[in-house]
Amino acid sequence: MTDQKDFQTIFNRLKKIFKKYEKHLSVIVDNNKSYSLEGPFSKVFNRTLWFGAIEIKKNYVSYHLMPVYMYKNLSESVPENLKKRMQGKSCFNFKTYNEELFKEMEKFTDKCFKEFQKRGDKI
Repeated sequence: MTDQKDFQTIFNRLKKIFKKYEKHLSVIVDNNKSYSLEGPFSKVFNRTLWFGAIEIKKNYVSYHLMPVYMYKNLSESVPENLKKRMQGKSCFNFKTYNEELFKEMEKFTDKCFKEFQKRGDKI
């Protein structure tokens, strides 16, 4: 059975993926159980756009990646091994530490960030 200590290790690894985008996005939550980033102000929506978050939940660590929800081309290109971790349209859940999956998540997050940056609020 996975315990909260394992979840903290998973959370820290996933947070490391998001940290490299801090210079381009704003950190809105940063504590030992939750980390969240938002993008620039959107004229279309009259508010800032949420990029994503990582949270330790009771039974898993969630990784929310909003560009997957925002841009159809990204939702159609989720790698198969990550698709198995999806809950809903933009959330990936992790219960165990798997470096191979985290590296795949890192590549896919980078693809999502580039699309988010390129398209901005032109949804």
